[in-house]
Amino acid sequence: MKGVHLPIATLAIFALATFLVSASDPSPLQDFCVAINNAQFSQFPGVFVNGKFCKDPKLATANDFFFSGLQIPKSTANAVGSTVTAANVEQIAGLNTLGISLARIDYAPNGGLNPPHTHPRASEVLLVLEGTLYVGFVTSNPDNKLISKVLNKGDVFVFPVGLIHFQLNIGPVNAVAIAALSSQNPGVSP
Repeated sequence: MKGVHLPIATLAIFALATFLVSASDPSPLQDFCVAINNAQFSQFPGVFVNGKFCKDPKLATANDFFFSGLQIPKSTANAVGSTVTAANVEQIAGLNTLGISLARIDYAPNGGLNPPHTHPRASEVLLVLEGTLYVGFVTSNPDNKLISKVLNKGDVFVFPVGLIHFQLNIGPVNAVAIAALSSQNPGVSP
């Protein structure tokens, strides 16, 4: 009877190990898939990845992987006192399938707010370039706890995927931060 249980236990361990190994995202089938918005321009109209048609890789150029604009401060003269400048797959076609994106956030002095929101498809790492920000997120059930911190220039804070988070400029000068996100299109829900 002991001999019967050993193969079953071995099989169960093997099945569990196989599941754990295959539980991560698969590797891309190609180096990149530069997104194009219209199938008529695709050399391979059947290649459709992450909701985008792929440009023939032989036709890719440096501009497909380039964006200029995060160095430009944006106006914060609006109701919340902040502006987000995205650098995702909509601005950089070469980000398609790479699973990353960036954003610059400009905050007005004394209360510029990136209001509470979530990114349903991405975790976020925030790097403060200038100013002082009060940042935080709310954990999910069971306790809905606020985890928050005051950040200064050079400080980094992480917001887990899907959790409500915010940033507030508590300083007397403009603040600027760069957000790195773990999705080509993280989405945002107010």
